[in-house]
Amino acid sequence: MARGPSAELLIAIDVGTSGARAVAFDLDGQRLLEARRGYPTTQPQEGWAEQDGRAWRAAAIGSLGDLVRRMTAAGAGRARVRAIGLTGQCPSVVLVDRRGEPVTPGLIYRDNRATAQARAIRERFGDEAIHRRTGHVPSGFHVAPKLMWLREHEPDRFARAALALQPRDLVATALTGETATDGTHAAATLAFDLRKRTWDPELLDAFSLDPALFPPIHRSDGILGGLRPAIADRVGLAPGIPVAIGGADSQACALGAGVVDPGPVSEMAGSSTCLNSVVPAPLDVLAVTHYPHVIPGPFTTETGINTTGAAVAWLAGLLYGGRSGRPTTADYARLDAEAGAVPAGADGVVALPVLGDGERTDPDLRGAIVGLSLRHGRDVIARAVLEGVAFAIADQLDLLRAGRTTVTELRISGGDTRLESWTRIKADVLGIPIRTVPGDAAVTGVAMLAGLGAGAYRDPAEAILRCVRLEQAIEPDQRWRDRYDAARARYRTLAASDAVRHPSRVEPPTTGN
Repeated sequence: MARGPSAELLIAIDVGTSGARAVAFDLDGQRLLEARRGYPTTQPQEGWAEQDGRAWRAAAIGSLGDLVRRMTAAGAGRARVRAIGLTGQCPSVVLVDRRGEPVTPGLIYRDNRATAQARAIRERFGDEAIHRRTGHVPSGFHVAPKLMWLREHEPDRFARAALALQPRDLVATALTGETATDGTHAAATLAFDLRKRTWDPELLDAFSLDPALFPPIHRSDGILGGLRPAIADRVGLAPGIPVAIGGADSQACALGAGVVDPGPVSEMAGSSTCLNSVVPAPLDVLAVTHYPHVIPGPFTTETGINTTGAAVAWLAGLLYGGRSGRPTTADYARLDAEAGAVPAGADGVVALPVLGDGERTDPDLRGAIVGLSLRHGRDVIARAVLEGVAFAIADQLDLLRAGRTTVTELRISGGDTRLESWTRIKADVLGIPIRTVPGDAAVTGVAMLAGLGAGAYRDPAEAILRCVRLEQAIEPDQRWRDRYDAARARYRTLAASDAVRHPSRVEPPTTGN
């Protein structure tokens, strides 16, 4: 990876679901090196999903330092870092005090404890009105209901809070000493006026949330500040390197996949799945959420599924990971090969891969695998899970079509593109071409935002031309159309069944400080 003294690099930092990572790119979008540090998610009660905000910050800074050391070892120590861009899981939130220290656990997007608060917002405003205003229908997924839950159940901690920060925002503050967010993160709070692209004072008043809790909103490619000397010294970089605020991971992924016009849909295939397309104006389909794009002008739609890659990881650990339950790359390769050898339709076995104690739009929904026989092995179960995710994606794309949006192809990026059988299944189930994006479009997109903010690219078109590479399209095989249509009908019957609904029992905390 040797680079001469005049070489310039961009660094993307991603504060993700399972850990934080720092990734180095050259200005042509070539991914050079990556460093990662993980952190756990705890589930102290049903429907809860928590992380430690301090772990977000420590893992992000630690991975940046690890990356710089690897760059030096690889001969790129003299390369100049042009800018750093930031992204992360969204919406997840932690309350911090005036010193910027967390006073509550971080409630991640998968946390569904605030369903009662979300329901109260819906009853007050009505689904159509709040969707028209914010681009979202309230659920426990969003930041504002989470904050209302904390105020009700953790009043002492809530009283100590100075700011409500999402993971990327917390890291931005640590790196620059400046606190801000961008429109993609702000939109996920329910306190953001989507069309005006500002905080909505009327909504904040209705929620009884102090506007001071919410940071200023910057453009996604805006430079928040320079790298603080103390952090620069700690990680081995020069102080003052520009830091771009960046955008939410799925929105940055859309840019990194070149999705800036209507037609193609970006799939960020990680622990969860986010599907994003571009629209000139928000749709009136209530099940479709909306964000401002990370580039000026258009909006992005988003629908999501909470446990897709996480469901496959669970399956791989359970059936392929041996005694340790920790699957290796070879284990995933076996899963891929075995699932790929099973005929379409998984011999009638249907999987509903909802393993996160509820879905973001349906907190009572639970996972299931039905249709099993003694003749079935792990290969059939693996095939059914991969098909189940594809059926869930098909349902999400149908929502876009209900809003009269054309879907021309799916562009997939993320770790789960390594499962070739899954990509083929998706093409055949969805009936549209599939194109994989080499690497990870989320970090590529945020590196592009850093480059735009620092002037490395004139505009998004130049950044896409230089940085976005797409694999050849995989066309759907129409021979399996009838078989998949029948399997998907069974999937939808299962998903609508009372047998896969378990009323959430979210209780107040048993202890608190």
